[in-house]
Amino acid sequence: MVSTTPAQIAARLERLPLSRVQHGMFGIIALAFFFDSMDLAMMTFLLGSIKSEFQLSSTMTGLLASTSFVGMALGAALSGLLADRFGRKPIFQISIVVWGLASLSCALSPSVEWLMISRIILGFGMGMEFPIAQSMLTELIPAQKRGRYMALLDGFWPIGFITAGLLAWGLLPIIGWRGIFLALALPALIVLVVRRKLPESPRWLAEHGKMAEAECVVDGLEHQVREALNLKELPEPAPGSAAVSQRSPSFWEAFRTLWGDQYRGRTGMVWGLWFFALLGFYGLTSWLSALLQDSGYSIVGAVSYTVMISLGGIPGFLSMAWLLDKWGRKPCCLVTLVGSACMVWVYGQCASNGVDLMWLLASGFVMQFFLFGMWAVLYTWTPELYPTSARATGSGMASAIGRVGSLIGPTVVGLVIPIAGQAGAFTLGAGCFLTAGAIVLLWGKETRGHSLESISAH
Repeated sequence: MVSTTPAQIAARLERLPLSRVQHGMFGIIALAFFFDSMDLAMMTFLLGSIKSEFQLSSTMTGLLASTSFVGMALGAALSGLLADRFGRKPIFQISIVVWGLASLSCALSPSVEWLMISRIILGFGMGMEFPIAQSMLTELIPAQKRGRYMALLDGFWPIGFITAGLLAWGLLPIIGWRGIFLALALPALIVLVVRRKLPESPRWLAEHGKMAEAECVVDGLEHQVREALNLKELPEPAPGSAAVSQRSPSFWEAFRTLWGDQYRGRTGMVWGLWFFALLGFYGLTSWLSALLQDSGYSIVGAVSYTVMISLGGIPGFLSMAWLLDKWGRKPCCLVTLVGSACMVWVYGQCASNGVDLMWLLASGFVMQFFLFGMWAVLYTWTPELYPTSARATGSGMASAIGRVGSLIGPTVVGLVIPIAGQAGAFTLGAGCFLTAGAIVLLWGKETRGHSLESISAH
């Protein structure tokens, strides 16, 4: 079969049955996601120790917790533009080198200023990776299963978070926070080698006029799927539903697409959602372990309790993996945002009023259920809303706007705690999630079950 248009390339991808071929590509992307989430989450568990070593005030501690998000905002915005111009795979490869070297620099930091700069660079590398991972997986998985796999990808975020907590719990008393950062630099080499096996997105190749390369990738995928499933023939592809240009858009053309007549409403909704959701999420989770230490728990106790409540994220993302393709993106987003707001407020009351430890852990577990379920929806929904020519740019800019909220959040919490206490900080977080929910309710566009091309056409 010879394809001559991007629409036919897309149709051939959409009709491919899922097999170990797609699962292998998913595993490569998920592995990178896992290690990136470990690096970012580790600050939650190490912040108390770093604060103690450098004798930091609450305000300075909040600034340190925010530094990664400066880099993430820059990395996400830049990588999206680069990936839409030069391809997903090369930018995906570069990101791993950046965060691996930055993690090593964190371990060697002689001062808090050096550590802040290293965390900015680390965040830049992670910010590069996230929107490209979303775009690549979105473009490789058929529409009917896309929600499930995107939610499962996001599941490696709480798993990475929990793994980071377990490493901190087991290794922090032995090797200290510097040793942990050193250990986190080692997986970069493994992921860099494994990522080389990931193909370039055929949709991106076709849209940029590289039809021969797109044909080659799709031919290879079709052959591998037939072998994996012992099929003689594959299902016939459906006719293409949308015409797609075959040229390479400039940086500014991709960015202008986000604010054109067709996508302006989607972009405003997505930016508002990401900003308030991440302001609330990172404003609170960056402080979870440190706040427990301030309440009188030991470092090891605070870390272990934070890990225990983070286990709620696993059923959270698994629930969304099942519900996203049944309920749809918008209903799932609203449920997770409202649930997060309610449970954040409840947890804040428990933490500030000195209730029994079991109530604190139970409320924290349910809180993380909704918070990590929210992440599954964000990472699934965002790349679906944009065309291939601007998908990485759209995902990257949404992530960048969210990282601005991430940057503000921990700093604001550091300022609020001395004035309003822990209850005030968590009430602020609940307000952020309710604001994000209102934005989704008013302007969210449902994408469940539609091909990427049909979503872009309407």
